[in-house]
Amino acid sequence: MRLTTKGRYAVTAMLDLALHNQQGPVSLAEISQRQAISQSYLEQLFAKLRKSSLVISVRGPGGGYELRRGADAIFVAEIIDAVNESVDTTKCSGAGDCQDGEICLTHYLWEDLSTQIHDFLESISLADLVARSEIKRIAQHQDRKLLIVGENMNDMRISVSAR
Repeated sequence: MRLTTKGRYAVTAMLDLALHNQQGPVSLAEISQRQAISQSYLEQLFAKLRKSSLVISVRGPGGGYELRRGADAIFVAEIIDAVNESVDTTKCSGAGDCQDGEICLTHYLWEDLSTQIHDFLESISLADLVARSEIKRIAQHQDRKLLIVGENMNDMRISVSAR
């Protein structure tokens, strides 16, 4: 399966957004910190997600991104498709030139597997993922960790400004 970091990061960022969406717009800086994904990379991904009508941007102070539809109406396959990722398990990227320019014996097997994977990902919504207890636990851990880092940074600012 050829699912690159682009597809993985897009799904991760969208899941983060779904987990924090009830708090209002979520900034890419927050997603970047929680998920350890470069902010500039997120900007590229969110441009594609916005173009595919999966997110909306909110400008101004306290701005960021929100899901365009409910988390129950956004599916993992849509996210992967939006960032021009393919879930392809064939050796030839679906071209049918697997073996010296000809189709190989197992081409259709791998092509069918690609379809099955895509169908599976089409059946999983962000809401399905948000509802999973282990995902909630991981998100809570990330939030606590980010809060602790933020408090430590504030402590450092206070001690520097007191000098």
